[in-house]
Amino acid sequence: MCASKPNVIVMMTDQQRADLRALEGYPLDTTPFLDSMAKQGTWFDKAYTTMPICCPARTSFLTGRWPSSHRVNGNFSLEQAEYEQDIFDVAREQGYKTALVGKNHSYVKPEEKCDYHLLHGHWGGFGEERTVEEKAYDDWLKTISQVSLQPTPFPLECQLPYRAVSAAQNWIKEIRNEPFFMWLSFPEPHNPYQAPEPYFSLFPPNELPPLQAKEPERLQKGAKWKFYGQQIEHFLTDYRERIPRARSNYLGMLRLIDDQICRFIDFLQEESLLDNTVIVFMSDHGDFVGEYELIKKGPEAPEILARVPLQFIGPDIVADEQPHLAHISIADVMPTLCEVMGSSIPAGVQGRSLYPLLTRQSYPDQEFSSIYVEHGYGGLYHADGKTEDPSSSGQMNNGVALFNELNKYTQSGWLRTVRKGEWKLNMDMYGKCELYHIAKDPLELDDLHGQENFRLVEQEMLMELCRWLIRNQTPTLPEDKLYPIRRDSRNYVQP
Repeated sequence: MCASKPNVIVMMTDQQRADLRALEGYPLDTTPFLDSMAKQGTWFDKAYTTMPICCPARTSFLTGRWPSSHRVNGNFSLEQAEYEQDIFDVAREQGYKTALVGKNHSYVKPEEKCDYHLLHGHWGGFGEERTVEEKAYDDWLKTISQVSLQPTPFPLECQLPYRAVSAAQNWIKEIRNEPFFMWLSFPEPHNPYQAPEPYFSLFPPNELPPLQAKEPERLQKGAKWKFYGQQIEHFLTDYRERIPRARSNYLGMLRLIDDQICRFIDFLQEESLLDNTVIVFMSDHGDFVGEYELIKKGPEAPEILARVPLQFIGPDIVADEQPHLAHISIADVMPTLCEVMGSSIPAGVQGRSLYPLLTRQSYPDQEFSSIYVEHGYGGLYHADGKTEDPSSSGQMNNGVALFNELNKYTQSGWLRTVRKGEWKLNMDMYGKCELYHIAKDPLELDDLHGQENFRLVEQEMLMELCRWLIRNQTPTLPEDKLYPIRRDSRNYVQP
């Protein structure tokens, strides 16, 4: 390997809650290998998605932009993606071989941007290269109504994380003497929630920590939350009984992924590649995993959906057992990797390079004192002041409940969120404001907006939100014209 060009691997899970790991104090050890790997590098417990939905979040990772800039603000607007260069373009420009293995769910056309690709979805793989048993497993996945109540009747080798790691290893062996960029993207622990033994029995439902919020708390959260609860109940009438098993399967899937990542890292070590490889582990967004008696995602941007695991290891990245204090976004990953690969940050990128944070160089603390999240595809709210029929956002197909939690009711309107220190502020297009003391109220059940004791805190958070809204405007003037855009080399704004 060329020592001047480190390999880059981004390992991404889909819909992984940041707080369900012992590293963050969760009482069950769901990801022991990833937790140990985090302490060998730099990890963040204040890392946030740009929008807690797959396509907007993944487009932000690829382009370094927030959804209001790259224009993908839902799972059905990928054709609207706007950017100058994405991370695949930068990698190829810098002489890297590129690969996408696993779930895409983005605007990327892998046949155009990747030297190798093998794609998976939530309901299995594609193509004729699959074995007979893998095809049978993929067909079985399509029969699950959100949650499997029995162990997966196929061996571990059929699971998508196992297949993705095997494909990644095979490709890396083929390009042995060339630097590479790989997006290794696991479709799990996203629904359908399923796991084979021993993972199915690893975290028994009756031994799980109690939920912190249930239906009464959800009903206090507003119309979107109420509607989504009704929608689940309409399509899964026994969903309350399924939640313990959904939680158990989800945690088992986390351990399964953890074991496969361990297998992949062992391979890199055996191939003498690990010392010259920068590895990022992250997720696109979180999952309710039973809280508020909900599964999947949907309404708004609560902490458990918006905060994600994010950690780095690699050459020159400093090891620290404690989380970094910075507030960061998945939009920061792309510009960070540009610096790793020796590229300047392309025009239009809004994220900031984290490289000084990872290598313990100096950087402006205020630059990372807060972070910003978006939600909604625009317009007025559907279901404003009236009851909507939950059957309008899904269907049953041969007994399988197919309902879209990302529907016009849960996704309409605009919501903007800012996190700083112990606090979180939400504001929508009507000016409705919510203030939460996240350090004491992580599930956002006690709205402190308008209370005199917190007036100064709210003013500070409103100022922070305004700052983010202003700084995240996308310049429209071409950079080579009479008035060039002046930018910091790492996209920092704060002095």
